Amino acid sequence: MQTKLVDDARHGDREAFGVLAGASVDRLYAIARLILRDTELAEDATQDALIRAWRDLPTLRDVERFDAWLYRLLVRSCTDIARRRRRWRAELTIVSREPAEPDRASELADRDELERGLRRLNDAQRSILVLNFYVGLPPSEVADALDIPVGTAKSRLHYAIEALRAALAADARSVGNADREGRTA
Repeated sequence: MQTKLVDDARHGDREAFGVLAGASVDRLYAIARLILRDTELAEDATQDALIRAWRDLPTLRDVERFDAWLYRLLVRSCTDIARRRRRWRAELTIVSREPAEPDRASELADRDELERGLRRLNDAQRSILVLNFYVGLPPSEVADALDIPVGTAKSRLHYAIEALRAALAADARSVGNADREGRTA
């Protein structure tokens, strides 16, 4: 079904593209929000990626790779917007602001810790981790989305995981130091 919609949209069918865009917009926005860490910038990146998709769709050679191609456009839009506006250090909001249920408290604490770790990464590291872990793309599809060789994607993913581990360890040390200072004061 999606293949036919992509093919129809490639040939100028606006309704087919509307269906594709409607099916993708929430996921694209969520990815952009994780990468950019700002809701307004994520909206801009999502809109920009969909505009680029409509404009460049006739050049898509393999309709089976539509999703990876769309992710690549989104990552490029995120990168362009971040460069233009220099807003890399905006707050990332992964955790909802609703009160936590007691049994979810540790899950939310883990998410908060992960959020702090992601803030410490650069845009390329954050992008590859978001595509692999949040979107669930295997390294081969991450490579397609970023337009890089599979080996490069695997290597960058490895280094991004190492950077996240280091960031989480540094965060844990700073929290531990703050706790000790609070007790001695």
